[in-house]
Amino acid sequence: MPGVAVIGTGFGTLTHTRALRAAGFEVQALVGRDPERTKAKAERFEIPVASTTLDDVLAMPDVEAVTIATPPHTHAELALAAIAAGKHVVCEKPFARDEVQAQRVLDAAERAGVVHLLGCEFRYASGQALTTRLIAEGAVGEPRLATFLLHIPLLAGAGAEVPDWWSRASDGGGWLGAQGSHVIDQVRTTLGEFTGVSASLLNLAEHGWTAEDTFSVHFRTSSGCDGFMQSTASDRGPFLITSRIAGTKGTVWAEGDAVKVADETGTRTVDIPGDLLTPAAEAPPADLLVTAYDWLHSTGIDMGPYTRLFETFRCLIEGAPTSGPRPATFADGVAAMRVMDAIRRSAADHGWVDISP
Repeated sequence: MPGVAVIGTGFGTLTHTRALRAAGFEVQALVGRDPERTKAKAERFEIPVASTTLDDVLAMPDVEAVTIATPPHTHAELALAAIAAGKHVVCEKPFARDEVQAQRVLDAAERAGVVHLLGCEFRYASGQALTTRLIAEGAVGEPRLATFLLHIPLLAGAGAEVPDWWSRASDGGGWLGAQGSHVIDQVRTTLGEFTGVSASLLNLAEHGWTAEDTFSVHFRTSSGCDGFMQSTASDRGPFLITSRIAGTKGTVWAEGDAVKVADETGTRTVDIPGDLLTPAAEAPPADLLVTAYDWLHSTGIDMGPYTRLFETFRCLIEGAPTSGPRPATFADGVAAMRVMDAIRRSAADHGWVDISP
C-alpha cells in the first residue's frame, strides 16, 4: 500500500486518516504543531510516527504522499515543502490565501510532476455527482437559474468555540472559505466558470470576528446561468438546505439524498447509478468532537466522498485507471481562489466584480 503522511491533527485525524485507510493507503506518520497532542492523536489512531518536524517526515522513504489538513494560511508553505521533496499531495480547501499564492503552488507541482489534488470531496457525493451528470447530459436543457442555500445554527451562539484561525480573515478563516468554497466548486463543475459576482460578507452572531459567518453572492457563469448562493452558520431557525437548477427544458434539485427532475413529462426521482455510489456515512469518535468546527463533521457524511477521492488519488499515483467524477486539482484551487478573491473585493467595494478566466 502507498505510504502517506497526514499533516494536521484535527480534520486530518477525524476524516483524512480514516478515509486514507479505507482507500488502501498506509498512514505512516502524523505531523502536528503540539508534541503532546500529536503523540496522543497518533496513538489513538495507531499511526506509527508522530512528529512536529515536517522535514523529518518528508525524509521517510516509505512516505510517497502527504495530505494537508491545516489552517488555510499554512497550506502554501506546507505544500511547497512536500512538492520539493517529490511527494504527491492532497491539500484541503480553501487552497491558499489568494490566487497569486495558489498559482505559485500549482506551478511548483506541475514542474515537479507530482500528483496534486484538492480536498473537494463533495464532487464524489452521490447527489451532487448525479446532478452534475444530469446537467451535462442536458436533462434540464440550458441552465438559466441556480439557487444554493444553506442555513444552520452551528455558530449562532456568540461563544461558539472554533479554532482561532477560523475567526480571522487574515488567516483565511470564515464561512466563505469553509462552506462557500464547496459551492464555488459545485458551480464551476456543473454550470461553468464564474464570469462575475456581487457579494456581501457579514456576521449574524456577535462573535467579534474579522471573518464572516454568513455570505450572499449573486453570480453569473460562462454557460449563461444566473445564480445565487447564500449560506450562514448562525441562523437559529430550522435547517434550510436547497440546491436547485432551472433550465430551458426542466429543473433538477435535491431532497436529501434523492435527486429529482421536473420537465414537461412530470416529476421523477432519478436513481443513482452504481458508479456514483459512495460508502455509507461513518461518524468519527464522538469524544474527539470538541469545538463547533469539529461538529461540522459529526455525521461522517464526508467519509464516503473522501474515500472515493483518496481512491482516485491512489490510482493516479499508481498509474491505474480512474472512474467517477473528475477530481479537483491545484488548477481548480487557483480558479476557486480567483472567485473567492472577487467575492471579497465585491463585499469590500459594494459592487459587481468581473472575473476573467
